Amino acid sequence: MLEARSRDLGGFVVQRVLPSPARRLVGPFIFFDHFGPIAFEPGRGMNVRPHPHIGLATVSYLFDGEIVHRDSLGSLQPIRPGDVNWMTAGRGIVHSERTSPERLESGASLHGIQSWVALPLEAEESEPRFEHTPVTSLPRVARDGMRLTVVLGEMAGQRSPVRVASPTFYADAELDADASLGVPAGYEERAAYVVSGRVACEGREFTRGTMIVFRPGGRVRMNAAEPARVMLLGGAKLAGERHIFWNFVSSSAERIERAKDDWKAGRFPKVPGDETEFIPLPA
Repeated sequence: MLEARSRDLGGFVVQRVLPSPARRLVGPFIFFDHFGPIAFEPGRGMNVRPHPHIGLATVSYLFDGEIVHRDSLGSLQPIRPGDVNWMTAGRGIVHSERTSPERLESGASLHGIQSWVALPLEAEESEPRFEHTPVTSLPRVARDGMRLTVVLGEMAGQRSPVRVASPTFYADAELDADASLGVPAGYEERAAYVVSGRVACEGREFTRGTMIVFRPGGRVRMNAAEPARVMLLGGAKLAGERHIFWNFVSSSAERIERAKDDWKAGRFPKVPGDETEFIPLPA
């Protein structure tokens, strides 16, 4: 079991689960932040300035609100609840995430998950790409008090259209009180994160901010002790070790040092429409 830890990102507090001292990855998931629910006052919102990534794919998923994504490929895409923004950094990309001017003026709400998927060795230096999948394109399953959206990979006989780089699954499950949910057994590494409510599993109860990491293989069921929302995640264990510094992930420590030098020297590309600001490399 992993407990979320509060992290202040400059006035914007998130609950960080991965990486943790106890575990760095679950399948390819190497980073997992839960933010919100937040109700911003007028004039305030998400304001993440341009910053770089290598060696990973970011997965943005919202329960409430909106974030405007821009990147160095020229992408400009608002993400709204239930949509999926999948951004492959590969050899290098820069992006920003902000609240739109319209929502800033009126006051914005925000709630969601930001996760990173480490890329397999052969894809670490791939061409960067960005893909947006609207909520209407994601498969859903509803039965016996359970409503499931398959975000990535395959679950409950349904497959997400989002392209992934290695065997990966990610699902959003809403459970009524007393409803149950099975965890897919066909993935090497599996976990469940409690977004809200309370669930029971193998004789224990878990609440918001807890990630349950399951043993490999075998059937596992969770039961909702009250209305709950749970994110299921995992996949195949990646070959090789992964180093992580700031927004960089790589199997090579030297490659991360090179990315640090490139960012300090301004060698990463700019974000069209958001060229003036940036986040400096941390000390």
